[in-house]
Amino acid sequence: MKRVDGGEVRRPLTSYVGRVADENEVRRLLGVGRLVTLTGAGGVGKTRLAAQVASSLTRAFPGGVAVAGLSELRDDRLVARTVADSLGLHDTAARTDLEAVVSYLRPRRSLLVLDNCEHLLDGSAELVTASLRDCPDLVVLATSRCSLGIAGEHVLAIPPLSLPSEEARTPQEALASGAVRLFAERAGSVLPSFEVTEDNVADVVRLCRRLDGLPLAIELAASRIRVLSPSQIAERVERNSAVLATGLRLPVERHRTLRATLDWSHSLCTADEQAVWARCSVFAGQFDLATAEDVCGSSAPAVLDAVDGLVDKSVLIRVDGADRVHYRMLRLLREYGAQRLADADDELAVARKHRDHYARLIGQASGTWFGPGQDEAYERLTAAHADLREALSWSLRTPGESPVALEMAVGVIEYWLARGAAWEARDWIDRALAEMPPDAPGRARGLAIASLCSALHADLPRARERLTAAEAIEDDDAVPYVAHARAFVMMLATEPNSLAPAAEAVRIFGERGDVRRQMHPMFLQGVALAYRGDLSGARALLGSMRSLCEEAGESRYRSMALFGSGVAEVCFGGDLDDGERFIRTALEIDLRTSDVLSAAYRVDGLAWVSARREDWGRAAELFGTAATLWERCNAEPDVAVSATHRTFHEATRKALGEKKFDAAFAEGQRRNPHEVLHREAVPGGEQGVLPPLTQRESEIARLVAAGLANREIAARLVIARRTVETHLQHISHKLGFTNRTQLAVWVAGHEPL
Repeated sequence: MKRVDGGEVRRPLTSYVGRVADENEVRRLLGVGRLVTLTGAGGVGKTRLAAQVASSLTRAFPGGVAVAGLSELRDDRLVARTVADSLGLHDTAARTDLEAVVSYLRPRRSLLVLDNCEHLLDGSAELVTASLRDCPDLVVLATSRCSLGIAGEHVLAIPPLSLPSEEARTPQEALASGAVRLFAERAGSVLPSFEVTEDNVADVVRLCRRLDGLPLAIELAASRIRVLSPSQIAERVERNSAVLATGLRLPVERHRTLRATLDWSHSLCTADEQAVWARCSVFAGQFDLATAEDVCGSSAPAVLDAVDGLVDKSVLIRVDGADRVHYRMLRLLREYGAQRLADADDELAVARKHRDHYARLIGQASGTWFGPGQDEAYERLTAAHADLREALSWSLRTPGESPVALEMAVGVIEYWLARGAAWEARDWIDRALAEMPPDAPGRARGLAIASLCSALHADLPRARERLTAAEAIEDDDAVPYVAHARAFVMMLATEPNSLAPAAEAVRIFGERGDVRRQMHPMFLQGVALAYRGDLSGARALLGSMRSLCEEAGESRYRSMALFGSGVAEVCFGGDLDDGERFIRTALEIDLRTSDVLSAAYRVDGLAWVSARREDWGRAAELFGTAATLWERCNAEPDVAVSATHRTFHEATRKALGEKKFDAAFAEGQRRNPHEVLHREAVPGGEQGVLPPLTQRESEIARLVAAGLANREIAARLVIARRTVETHLQHISHKLGFTNRTQLAVWVAGHEPL
């Protein structure tokens, strides 16, 4: 099987074989209960079964099917944030991640899939309990090695694949069992000439029975068919069957079988492969070759050869990206590697290398954020998000490492905000500060940034508390950070004289040559000038901010500066045409970068322009389009613009009357935000459904067929990129495709003539 670009497409572990009856039973239980938990031994195929069922039910849940994988997490605190992330939600003022999830799901008939809950039972149970209590039409499908222990839970134990009879003597008899069919399929993908024959059927039957029908164990064994016969594989597995496990949370018999298979797979690895397997177990998510070389600490050629061997042995899974290949390890294999790492007494050293690598990654992103490398920095941090969390968590639980955790958390605060995860950033910062000694270097700066994060959530008492603590520490390095925080808190509290601390922060950051950190206080200074009635001063300062961004090739702060310039013109007696032009240009940037939350602010601002012109129908339509964007990220106009939004919104409703306003508002809700810029329909949104896909899946399938990448699709439809990826997973499960070329051909063949 080949990709169109020539790169090999590797099948996932745990192929889907022999699960029709289980699939039907899961659907039945989801029809009679609101919480179904699939339990069973690790490697039995729970994740694959849940994904298959979820993809088949997208039409039954018009509110959407969301999949939140928890295998990369090691902290119960992050369960709700991960679910919010899977729903594309931004955190907002005075609302926790759990509250945001519940608020979003409450009015919808949705299916939420929580995968791999067993190591985060408390966090999973808390989220599921609150969600089911407050969301009457929500249904939850969970996978776990044990039940969640919640009232009303339907627990379905997923058995291994059906086994052949010991007396099976023909290929036909053996292939009637799911275990043998899976072995034959996986072995055939490794060695195309392989078949179950009269000569090898007895050995295949013996092997599959010895592996208890566990899909993961079968696939690991089948991956060796290129160099070993079924008889040799069976003998080696049996030789390891007496080795009992410790630490893996499995029932004893399944535990013994899987551990024997893992021990056998490990024994077939070279010394370098064994070392890399153990050291790569520190990764919580996916990683590329350069990262593996850095963390594993061996020579580059040795790591390359080891990674290649581990991919060949199905220990590592290859993940093809846009410009580089990444790798990941199934959680069971990661646990096994971690045991080996601990046995070698190498755990602390490798964990520190892992943390140091991601601390450097944040440092590199900080250095390139304000410039044309911003998008690449954001993508690299996003790909590394699970391991950023792991590095932060390790630093907090390891004595003496909390200062590094603080530096990582505050290094690129813009990244957390762009992800819509300011609450999470705030939590990491607060936890690091709590672990640090009072006189630790960097504490005052950390407190100032913590004050900023609290202010972003309109938690002004907490923001003032942090600000006061920062001001009490004599630290010259922290002075502009403290001034920045003070200006923001004063502005949100509508206190006079916020202009002075904002100007101080701009001046000192400028003297240090730190243009990036000048940006937000410069924005605050410009807005403060406008509020004070100095429109020309606001124009000059925000114009300077725009110029600095343009010269550096920066996008996100440029959008902020443009919006600030637009608001100054629209709300403080300036030129409406200039104001509209500024806000439209900001919207163009936001749509290009798929920044849904910022786009909502911009479309709302354009509604203010129309209201100022007394073009009330257009204003109501724009408020409707903005409302769609607010809803997509479960946010609302808050903090700095709530009063302005409310003033123009109420004026528009009053001018039109309830009936006309509601009609125009509804028309705006139906429009793609790109139409705000072009005043014309954007292609791809109104075509018919392509069964068995939903309307949104059909839209995405057509855009894939047109050659658009995921990022371009997200920008076109104004949805989060991770939402596009989730829809493509559903499409893949429904249609059985493994690459975009197959999907494009299918779309071409199913379009009406």
